[in-house]
Amino acid sequence: MKKTSLANKILIALILGLIFGIVANTLFPEALNSTLSKWVLVPIGNIFLRGIKLIVVPLVLFSLIVGTASLGDIRKLGRIGGKIITYYLATTALAITIAIILAKITNPGIGLNLPKPTEFKATQPPFIMDIFVNMVPTNPFDSLVKGEMLQVIVFSILFGISITLVGEKAKGLLNLIEQANEVCLKLIGVVMLFAPYGVFALISNVIMSQGIKVILPLLKYGFTVLFALLLQLILVYGTALTVIGRVNPITFFKKFWTVMVVAFSTSSSNATLPVTLKTCEEKLGIPESIASFTIPLGATINMDGTAIMQGVATIFIAQIFGIDLTVKQLLIVVLTATLASIGTAGVPSAGLVMLTMVLQQIGVPVEGIALIIPIDRILDMCRTVVNVTGDAVGTTIVANSEKELDITTYNTLNV
Repeated sequence: MKKTSLANKILIALILGLIFGIVANTLFPEALNSTLSKWVLVPIGNIFLRGIKLIVVPLVLFSLIVGTASLGDIRKLGRIGGKIITYYLATTALAITIAIILAKITNPGIGLNLPKPTEFKATQPPFIMDIFVNMVPTNPFDSLVKGEMLQVIVFSILFGISITLVGEKAKGLLNLIEQANEVCLKLIGVVMLFAPYGVFALISNVIMSQGIKVILPLLKYGFTVLFALLLQLILVYGTALTVIGRVNPITFFKKFWTVMVVAFSTSSSNATLPVTLKTCEEKLGIPESIASFTIPLGATINMDGTAIMQGVATIFIAQIFGIDLTVKQLLIVVLTATLASIGTAGVPSAGLVMLTMVLQQIGVPVEGIALIIPIDRILDMCRTVVNVTGDAVGTTIVANSEKELDITTYNTLNV
């Protein structure tokens, strides 16, 4: 009952935050909104975000070590890793393909009169091969301090494999790490008690500051992105769960919607990671050995929602500048966005960095990114929901393919 009560509180907080944000933006004077934002909403929202983020690095470290070591068989680790990475890359490529097709149908940038974009200072995207090289840390402690998630993941997996190879002699160390992991999971529950207040503050502040006026000229672009996200969420994930995972997708979404609300409010896959992991293990019946391996990996390399934004935004910006993209250029967009998702941080607006890389690859002016910034924060919240959901869907499918999904727990709605 407590879990259900907390979930309802989070949903109510989301709705109230949306209403308050609209009312404040419409009726309150700008000075009052600025004061509320500075002294109340931003501090409360940041406290909640920092509370979740403080768990992320130790949770990824401990859960991945435990998950890798718990698999026991190195061949099983390779099998699960191969399945989940294939799923992540395939769904990301499918997501951006859907986005491009939909954008070519709706033509969001044609006939739209927008002010000339201000100069956009693009962050220099990393060279693709450097991403793979930099995955291997030279100093794991430095990676932990800086929160370099790909490096933390690689170190954790190698450490877990080494524990398995050492065997009985490392049993005491593994037990200690398992205990630390349990403490982290308990800490998630403590932090989540503050979630309704954090969600209300984050949502209301975004709506209050953004308002409706900035959205109106970009409605066609925004609706195209949202529709593509919805197709990915319902059509792709629903079909994958039904056909490949052989489970009821409705049950999945009923149990996972609380995580989706947290993802929407935080706009960060990494910040949502602890809640995702807890829900997968306790509500969906996914064993810790699998979830603790695939979920942290997905939060770092699986960006289906962000890939959708890449596809629509690329078509939108190209049309604004009167550039007709060829089939070859569109294929480059699919490939670049899929590979770029591996090295993109799971933090708010990281998709803009990816978009810079994509536009540079096909010769579209990066200054066009300035045109979509006014509504990017709101769309970022929506695409994070898809990013996080994709991680859990893939994990569910892999767990059932390994015959380790607890079907009873999965189908029990009151869990």
